[in-house]
Amino acid sequence: MKTDRRFFLLVFAIQTGLMTLAFVAGYFVHYFLYPGYREFPLFYEAISLLEKNALKDLPPANRLEYGMIRGVLQEFNDPYTVFVEPPQHEIQSNQLEGKFGGIGARLEQDQEKNLLLYPFPNSPAAQAGIVDGDRLLQIDDLRISPEISTDEIQAAIRGPVGTKVKLIISHSPYQDEITVEIKRAEFNLPSTTWNLAADAPNIGVIQINIIASTTPAEVEGAMKDLISRGAKYFILDVRNNYGGLVDAGVDTARLFLDSGIVINQQYRDQPVQSYTVESKGQFADLPLVIFINHNTASAAEIIAGSLQGQKRAVLIGTPTYGKDTIQLIFELKDGSSLHVTAAQWWVPQLSSKIAGVGLQPDILIPDDQANDAAYMEKAIQVLTGQ
Repeated sequence: MKTDRRFFLLVFAIQTGLMTLAFVAGYFVHYFLYPGYREFPLFYEAISLLEKNALKDLPPANRLEYGMIRGVLQEFNDPYTVFVEPPQHEIQSNQLEGKFGGIGARLEQDQEKNLLLYPFPNSPAAQAGIVDGDRLLQIDDLRISPEISTDEIQAAIRGPVGTKVKLIISHSPYQDEITVEIKRAEFNLPSTTWNLAADAPNIGVIQINIIASTTPAEVEGAMKDLISRGAKYFILDVRNNYGGLVDAGVDTARLFLDSGIVINQQYRDQPVQSYTVESKGQFADLPLVIFINHNTASAAEIIAGSLQGQKRAVLIGTPTYGKDTIQLIFELKDGSSLHVTAAQWWVPQLSSKIAGVGLQPDILIPDDQANDAAYMEKAIQVLTGQ
């Protein structure tokens, strides 16, 4: 009996020692191999408990990482510091660059939520044999399903100019699957459209939808075209323009200014920097008004605010959004991105900053009357005195 008891105690001691050793080893492995374990032990403890005890499986590692980042940003509590997943980041980058590599086809969804392709004339898609209404079934290795977002599909079709993408499609009546390989070509995403005003053909209207790297050149081209068609007065319409690139906004404003500071900006612990007008803008002497509304924000506010501050243009509409911060965009290794609020800007000629209140219009149009006709009526009065 004594021998059995000693044997039992020995086995128990060995088991206890092994368990303790395993615990200590696990702790030190986490501590030294995973530095985050030292700073966020509760998080790793919670993940471990979920992994061992939860009825459902844990999400994939990348979804967990995305959730962690969003949780950090929620506690960071800055509305403009955001995390953007890869498909959305690629589309946003295309918009800000003003161009993308694609196949030249429009995507539409039918009543059964199937994705249909409509190629542009003479596009790579049309040349590859895609016809209106072809059903899109697969992009390279990505099989189309209802769970896949439109952004993810668009990002998968897009890619560097000159590279190839393999599509599996089906012609109507949608029976046989066909594989086509298409070389991507460059397509422009214009940020600017323009026209002569219908009721006043001597007024040129330029609508800027986003402030992209191509915007200054597009606005310059629009102005020259409108002038050649007889325009003597001009409207910049930045309603519902949520902004874009600071440098592009500054360069667009410079087209209409003859001197002075466009904006000042300041990064944390850095001296104030000034964007100045280096030479007189080629349209600095032409009569100008700017249409704004509550959705005019960021770099669009830079254009409107700098021209208002130098009394160069009359602002017509409603107060703007009031976003006076600058975000740096950091692309992460999986193609996602982190947009970090890093600086603040202001127009030195204006008496107050715009955060929370926006730019105040020189001519206010009440919200319940803010339609195109009301804007145009005020613009004609200001520009022509009629």
